Amino acid sequence: MIEVRPRALEGVLEILPRKLGDDRGFFSETWNAESFGNAGINLQFVQDNHSLSVNKGVLRGLHYQLPPRAQDKLVRVIRGAILDVVVDIRKSSPTFRQWLSLEVSAARWNQILVPKGFAHGFVTLEDNTEVVYKVTDYYSAAHDRSLRFDDAAIGVDWQVDVSKVQLSDKDRSAPLLEQADIFV
Repeated sequence: MIEVRPRALEGVLEILPRKLGDDRGFFSETWNAESFGNAGINLQFVQDNHSLSVNKGVLRGLHYQLPPRAQDKLVRVIRGAILDVVVDIRKSSPTFRQWLSLEVSAARWNQILVPKGFAHGFVTLEDNTEVVYKVTDYYSAAHDRSLRFDDAAIGVDWQVDVSKVQLSDKDRSAPLLEQADIFV
């Protein structure tokens, strides 16, 4: 059983799986094809990814893959917390260039579904944050792309001092939206 909450950008969903607990701990189905399908989410995931960010203030993103290797992502946090950000990069979309953020955390036990056509990133809000996510296509270096996290044309409010975030070289040198390969 899951609760699905549509977010402001079409296709982006917050998902709250049921969590059953007792004095031993808890049990939760974080993915069940049948119950997700009953909620209108019919995806076939092919790869699971897991990241650990040791420090608060690690920023990863904004990442996406181009068609035909575009990916839907189901993102959750198993330890710590993140501010998760998605940006609509579909030129033909009425919400092109718009973004939204959602706190995803182990404490809230929520997930975010990021559909194809959106760039995705997050900044860690706690030390030792672990993020796991499922994707609907395999990683492809030839289709892998990034956008600048601080592109003024997008205007993401990361809710942290971005001059102090930890970035990879790839993310630091990512192109602005205006120069990026994006969805049509």
